[in-house]
Amino acid sequence: MKIALDAMGGDHAPAEVIAGAYRAVELGFVAAQDLLLIGDQARIAGETAGRAPFAVADAPEVIGMDEHPGMAVRRKRKSSIVVGAKLLRDKQVDAFVSAGNTGAMVAAATFFVKTLPRVRRPGIAATFATAGGPVTLIDVGANIHCNPEDLYTYGEMATDYRVGIDGLSRPRVGLLSIGEEDAKGGPLIQRTRQLFASSSLNFIGNIEGQDLFAGRCDVVVCEGFVGNAVLKVSEGLGQFMSDLLRQEVARHAQGENAGVLRKLAQALLAKTDYAEYGGAPLLGVDGLMIICHGRSDQRAIANALRVSRQFLDARVNQSIVAGLAQRPDLANGAPAESCAPTQESTTGKPGDSA
Repeated sequence: MKIALDAMGGDHAPAEVIAGAYRAVELGFVAAQDLLLIGDQARIAGETAGRAPFAVADAPEVIGMDEHPGMAVRRKRKSSIVVGAKLLRDKQVDAFVSAGNTGAMVAAATFFVKTLPRVRRPGIAATFATAGGPVTLIDVGANIHCNPEDLYTYGEMATDYRVGIDGLSRPRVGLLSIGEEDAKGGPLIQRTRQLFASSSLNFIGNIEGQDLFAGRCDVVVCEGFVGNAVLKVSEGLGQFMSDLLRQEVARHAQGENAGVLRKLAQALLAKTDYAEYGGAPLLGVDGLMIICHGRSDQRAIANALRVSRQFLDARVNQSIVAGLAQRPDLANGAPAESCAPTQESTTGKPGDSA
């Protein structure tokens, strides 16, 4: 097993990313010899000086958060994201983790990494806390031009992901729509619902936006435009509530109640901390690409490495291939690698869509 880590990706790279690598090793998530850092060798050497070194693949260029993903991937062939994608393509690594530009990660996957059989376009699967436990939302920005088969594929892939990572026996799958009734939603939603209803997945039907945090299901399927909007609104609301909670605790935490209120606030904030989930896998590629939040700290990076190992140990991709092979009726058309990503689907920081 070999996991590549983009040392130059994210707001706090390379220091925090490399600290996350050491943390993952210390916690037993991965072995040091299983990690390969990708980035500027001189800067990486400066961060690892005096400590046990990691293997390094030199990548002197960095794709900035504000660069056009497709153009940057084409022009910066020595960037950490392009080097990592090519290593994954050539089977020199089994997984590639980055907190860099989300769009560039999707573009690199499109240009260099093949999709799994019967997968037309991969999808980003973001997991977050709800009242009933974690839910995985797919897609949150990789593909804004979906057909029904794409959405069904997302449901199959995310189901296998939750089985492999969390050990769920039959994850509940919901289709995000504007109403629970069968007739609600446009042709895309109605046709997708039929595909789910005729499958062996644990499909519970349409769900509405308010159901997302109620814990009604374990997997929620939607097209990338909708999923990206849902994720950003959720992140913004979560940040607002966190800030409000801190302000109110600081204002009311006095006397003997101070300790209790602070502990309560810490417990609530911990339950909604994205760092616990590490990052969002780009499901459907031949290998594993995990896109971390742009603000990822060392804890988030370490958890992304932990999830990478769990994904590989559970052979999630093999389960996805086997599951999709049981649906010969799917007609997904041209493979993803022949479809260049659009500007709309490949912009923003990793935190914006993962």
